[in-house]
This record gives sequence, C-alpha cells and structure tokens, in this order.
Amino acid sequence: MAKRDFYEILGVAKGASEDEIKKSYRKLAMKYHPDRNPDNKEAEEKFKEVKEAYEMLTNPEKREAYDRYGHAGVDPNSGMGGGFGGGAGGFGDAFGDIFGDIFGGGRGGRGGGPQVYRGADLRYNLEITLEQAAHGFDTTIRVPSWDKCDTCHGSGAKPGTQPVTCTTCAGHGQVRMQQGFFSIQQTCPKCHGSGKIIPEPCAACGGAGRIKRNKTLEVKIPAGIDNGMRIRSSGNGEPGTNGGPPGDLYVEIHIKQHAVFQREGDDLHCEMPISFSKAALGGEIEVPTLTGKVSFTVPEGTQTGKTFRLKGKGIKNVRSGYTGDLFCHVAVETPVKLTDKQKELLREFDRLTVEGGAKHSPQSKGWMDKVKDFFE
Repeated sequence: MAKRDFYEILGVAKGASEDEIKKSYRKLAMKYHPDRNPDNKEAEEKFKEVKEAYEMLTNPEKREAYDRYGHAGVDPNSGMGGGFGGGAGGFGDAFGDIFGDIFGGGRGGRGGGPQVYRGADLRYNLEITLEQAAHGFDTTIRVPSWDKCDTCHGSGAKPGTQPVTCTTCAGHGQVRMQQGFFSIQQTCPKCHGSGKIIPEPCAACGGAGRIKRNKTLEVKIPAGIDNGMRIRSSGNGEPGTNGGPPGDLYVEIHIKQHAVFQREGDDLHCEMPISFSKAALGGEIEVPTLTGKVSFTVPEGTQTGKTFRLKGKGIKNVRSGYTGDLFCHVAVETPVKLTDKQKELLREFDRLTVEGGAKHSPQSKGWMDKVKDFFE
C-alpha cells in the first residue's frame, strides 16, 4: 500500500519551517500516544506514522532527499541513498520534549537551569455554627507556615559558607538519559532539582533555608456559606521551590449540628411539637427562626405531619442572595402523667367523640375502610 505524504501526515505545507513541523508533531504525538489510547490499534498506527514523518522531515539530508525523490529517496531498499544517520532535531530530542507533557513532568533542562516548582496547597478545617454560616463573620486562624531562616537568610548554608553548583547536573537541576530513540529528562537525584549542593548545612534549619512557624490569618466567612464549601487564601500555602510561587490555603467549612434546625441547601426544617388541644382547636403558636421568634396560627384540626412554610425565613444564598424558607413539621404531642381528673375528662371526651361518629376521626375511618377492603 502506498505511503501517505509526510507533509500531509503532519498537516503542514511543504515549505514549513522546522518549528512549525515540531509544533504540529507534538500536538499529534500527544493525541495519538499509546498511553493516552490504550488498546487502540488505529491510534497506535497513526502515532507510528506521525513519528516517522517527523523523523524524516527534521533531518536536513532526509528531507532534501524526500523533497526530490519522494518516499524512494528515503527508503533504504530503493537503491537511491536512503538510510541516513540520525541528524540534529531527530525524534529522540522531540520525544524527550513531549515526554513531560504526556506524563506530567516538570519543565527545565536543555540549558534552562534548575526546575522551578509551585508550592503545595494546604487545607484548614474550620468548624462553625449554623448561625455563623447564616449571618457570616470575620475570624482569625493560626496555620503552620514556612519562613526564611534568620540564621542563613534562606541560603541553607552555614554562615560564612555558600552553596556550590551540583556536579552531577552542572547546575541545571535535571539530568537526561538517552536510550536509542528515547530521551528521558528527570530531576537530578543528587541536588533534587535545585542545581546546588550545600557542603555545610545551616544548623538552625538543617540546610532547608526555612523554618516552620505558626502564622495568624484573617478570614472573612460570607453569609450563607454551606457545609463543605472552601474559601481560598491566595499565596498562603507552602512556599515554592527554587523561587517558584507559593501554593494557596483552602479553608474548608464544617457546620456543627444544630439543636433545632436541619439545613437543606438554603432551606431550614424544624419539628414543631404542639399540644393535643392546640391541634384540635387551633390557635396561635410561636416558632423560633435564626433571626428571632415569629408567630402564626395553626388551623383547627391540624394533624401530625402537617408542614407549614414560612417564606424567607431560611438562609440567604451565598452567591445569588436569594433567601430560602423555613419548613415547620407538626408533631402532635400525646399528654403524659395525667391526673385522675384529666383522665376522667379524656374518657368523657372519647365517649362523646365515638358517639359523634366518623366525622370526628376522618383519618381513622379512612384507614379502617382500607383494612376492611384488604381482608375482603
């Protein structure tokens, strides 16, 4: 089967520069790499095709032969002078460049100096009350932090001495391993990417150049924040390596269980016990909210499980500003420890209720009708 044109494979024009060819190759190699397409034979073949095209077009001699004679000019079996040695800009160098992009490696090397790393992010768990979450507040927290060592001024070296250039990586912080086509770049095992060696470490910090101290930070908790939400404090994470930027601190909110209310999003729920007589006769009752007590009237004949909605008595949404509602769930309370007089009155009440028929107990009548239908 005839081979495809190398320029067509890489998606570049015949007169494309080496930088254009390299840019296109990196994009396609990352797209079709076998580790990103496991068990995908088609992607594997495309990766091989892209690799071959790149190897040919970045070798000046091979490219010239290909431009003059096509595939025959670079085929070692064609008798037209194929089989050139590896020239500058070959596959090994390019693959070494994209290796880090595919697998998440750091940047540096190739004369670029020591690797620079961003500091790690930190998390601080902050427990607050439901009232604090609803209204918002300002607070201070103490978190462990790294500061520059006062003894060595951050160099990590004993006073009067200086760090020296690492002889293993020549100060680059990285070493390169070459195996055939593959060129793998990794952090220097001796200096761990810093490019420097400290012959005599500072006694105060052990050569780290920094010491751990507690730092006090002010944190603003916005009104309406919910359980599990995080507040970002930029730059208050761990410091970076080799001059890299610091990480961030994330304050994660944990809301304590409330004695009265349960929260669901921006709404609040509470159980509202009422007396037997209040449920039967109706009347005004007081209900607690996060902003004080409110009164409303329960209708005559209120049953257990009835829910009353108090609009706008929930929690204001931290983003939209919309305020949720409070849902009060009625629980009719059965009286206990009755006196003889109370028991006598209840027996008389029960007798009169039974004589009055099903109109006084519609739920009981409905339930008994269902039971009767079930057994019939």
